[in-house]
Amino acid sequence: MSSPTKRREMDLMKLMMSDYKVEMINDSMQEFYVEFHGPIESLYHKGVWRIRVELPDAYPYKSPSIGFINKIYHPNVDEMSGSVCLDVINQTWSPMFDLVNVFEMFLPQLLLYPNPSDPLNGEAAALMNSDKAAYEQKVKEYCEKYAKPEDAGAAPEGKTSDEELTEDEDEDEDSSSDEEMVGRADP
Repeated sequence: MSSPTKRREMDLMKLMMSDYKVEMINDSMQEFYVEFHGPIESLYHKGVWRIRVELPDAYPYKSPSIGFINKIYHPNVDEMSGSVCLDVINQTWSPMFDLVNVFEMFLPQLLLYPNPSDPLNGEAAALMNSDKAAYEQKVKEYCEKYAKPEDAGAAPEGKTSDEELTEDEDEDEDSSSDEEMVGRADP
């Protein structure tokens, strides 16, 4: 067993032992969903998201791809694809980091401290800059509509798990899907 494979397995087990709900997409331990709760101190604290994680063959030397499956209103998350704009994942990733860091530090920091000056969702960034109260209201509306705890385990947009897997397999053949997931495209 190669070192990256051992590290993948170790990091995945560490994540599961940290009480994160993890659902495998395939047997390779390279693609899975994680249930992520918004940080208590944030506007997102009542929300629960399903996060898709894809580990590249070169993990931990190459960063994981992270994407929100259910919608979230945030300046640094693309509303359509769920891609995340986060420097620590996109540009400054180090093998010293692991999956627990992503879910206990990086994503909570993203939700606690949005950066409207580097947006993936221009509308959310503009609203945050121009009318903070309206922005906060929209965040809460999205949490209520798309991130209820009982929704996090469901397949997105009413799809069954089988339909979702079929689409994921189709996307694997499409090179444009690499741009949708974070950590894949070089800066």
